[in-house]
Amino acid sequence: MVTTPDADLGMVRDVLRAVPFFRELTQGELDLLVALGRVVAYPKDMVVFREGDKGEALYVVIHGTVRIVKQAPEAWDGTMAYVEAGGCFGEMALADDFPRSATAITQDDCTILFLGRDALLDVFHEEPVVGRKILAAFCRSLSLRLRQASDRIVALSSLQHGA
Repeated sequence: MVTTPDADLGMVRDVLRAVPFFRELTQGELDLLVALGRVVAYPKDMVVFREGDKGEALYVVIHGTVRIVKQAPEAWDGTMAYVEAGGCFGEMALADDFPRSATAITQDDCTILFLGRDALLDVFHEEPVVGRKILAAFCRSLSLRLRQASDRIVALSSLQHGA
């Protein structure tokens, strides 16, 4: 893992603009987040964080792909999702103080923006308009995920009862 101070900050801002949590932000508000973050280069197969670690940041993939893995029985490799450029992961750290619920591993060489939890929460207090925009988008995203999880539970239940 290497911090890359020479990262193209305009490109980082453009990628942030694609993240659902940050779509409503103005260019100046996005610049605030870019300045707040740290761009880090990770080699292929590097663990960004492990299931059970303390959640201390939200991560945005600038380049590459990150695999999100859950500890699972041997019959399944535990892959929950792949996060590509313009996607984010680790966002639950903004909502709670629980340990990480999964492990994040780089699928290939990656460039990732690290946005620290404490720094983001400070922005929510110091720039309440920015905080409200991010929190509203965060809530919409969580609501969508909950609906999708409910649909999956119903589908799995119907398969189990139909067999």
